[in-house]
Amino acid sequence: MDAMSDSPLTSPASSPLDPSRVTLRMNGGVHLDPPGRQRALGCLIGGAVGDALGAPFEFQPAGLYSEHFPTPVYGGIGEMIGGGSFGWAPGEFTDDTQMAVSLACSVVESFGYDADHVWESWRVWRRRATDVGITTSHALSFDSWRTVHHPRIESTNANGALMRSFPLALATLGLSDEQARVVVLHQASLTHHHPAAGWGAWLAVTTMRRAIRGDDPWTGLDREISTIPESLRAEFASVLSPTWAPNHDRRSNGNVWTCLAQAVWAARHASNFDDAVAAAIDLGGDTDTVACVAGALAGAIHGVQSIPSRWTTYLHGHVDLPSGRRTFTYHDLLLLGHDLLGLPLPDQPPGEAPAGPLEVDDGVFAANLLGAATVPNDWGVVSLCRTENFFSTHEARRQIYVIDREGDRNASLDVAVRDAVRSIDAFRREGRPVVVHCHGGRSRTGLALKAWRMARTGCSEREAHSWLAERWPLYADYNRTFVDYLRRATFD
Repeated sequence: MDAMSDSPLTSPASSPLDPSRVTLRMNGGVHLDPPGRQRALGCLIGGAVGDALGAPFEFQPAGLYSEHFPTPVYGGIGEMIGGGSFGWAPGEFTDDTQMAVSLACSVVESFGYDADHVWESWRVWRRRATDVGITTSHALSFDSWRTVHHPRIESTNANGALMRSFPLALATLGLSDEQARVVVLHQASLTHHHPAAGWGAWLAVTTMRRAIRGDDPWTGLDREISTIPESLRAEFASVLSPTWAPNHDRRSNGNVWTCLAQAVWAARHASNFDDAVAAAIDLGGDTDTVACVAGALAGAIHGVQSIPSRWTTYLHGHVDLPSGRRTFTYHDLLLLGHDLLGLPLPDQPPGEAPAGPLEVDDGVFAANLLGAATVPNDWGVVSLCRTENFFSTHEARRQIYVIDREGDRNASLDVAVRDAVRSIDAFRREGRPVVVHCHGGRSRTGLALKAWRMARTGCSEREAHSWLAERWPLYADYNRTFVDYLRRATFD
């Protein structure tokens, strides 16, 4: 494949294309509508969430997640308990996402895929990493990816190249499938020389790319399998069949085939993000990795707004980069996702004078961002806007993804609103005062509080409107999409 002058993929090397250095014009002119952008962010955040949720159950038997959490935990820190073999903090992601973040940061810094820069980044990460897979650790002990030698190629069919590849679904959206495949296969080959490791990563990434674009990911997956090398085709076709189930394969999910099969099965047969990730973790074994891949797939299908805030809010991890050690929070990962897409993070208005907290019901308060920031650390905080680090010392907090614009700006508005209502109720049951806020304390704050009032009393949207307007002077209902949604909504 030659690099054409008008192609989104170019190379400093002469034709044929040098796969070790591929310039990516981020987003490559591809138009993503608001739901598409949310699916892209869902892919990145979903992978990290699945990783962090699965970490406590790594190397454990099947079924432990459901045993620990027979019903959803809406209060406290939810199901983000941390622990596991490596003592992860609640919400902390593991080596799967650490490598993925390192790869993503390299792509952003290099304006594309530069194998030498990726290699340097991964070697820096490895020095202090808590957990590094055997195959990956061996490969990264070499100074250059060009000189890596594995005693047995068969032993490199592990899932390490698959687990870290999900940011490439965002970064390569401006490329054709053929061009994107070059990047995904090459990054896999740096550490894993078995061809199945790379093709497994590609089958995952191409499925995520199709889901982000709004296409049927599973039809595309079936077609893509027919294009892989014949020597690998039958095995992947078998484990990725729509009729495959985990009891059909007793192999360890540390290998690329079973890991990908289980992740695809979980995402394919779940109707929402929550169930996909829970099903992946319940399979046991390499739970963080299977849930990471399943989470990235499910996030690409359902979007970032579909991911429970009790999972995203506490998400974080530490990554050593060539520029130094960084902690990545949920907010930082959203920024990284926008960088990979070549899109600026939407502007947030300048800070307004603190307003609130003002009690609108027993123990339930309204505020704007700076007003909410004044509440004691033992209060519950339900945020409907970006908060960065305002509430990092509050244990009971939720940051819910809602965009205050009319139209299709919120792909899963119903999920987000019900998330807010459940969070308010859960914190109140714990005996905590709860402050509900957005940046200005107006439209999104009103949306959440009105929905909560409707769920609590069975009143109509207009009755909830009158109730809140009498109590909270900043309330505004200019967003007709929010009003129309509440007029149609029913709450149990």
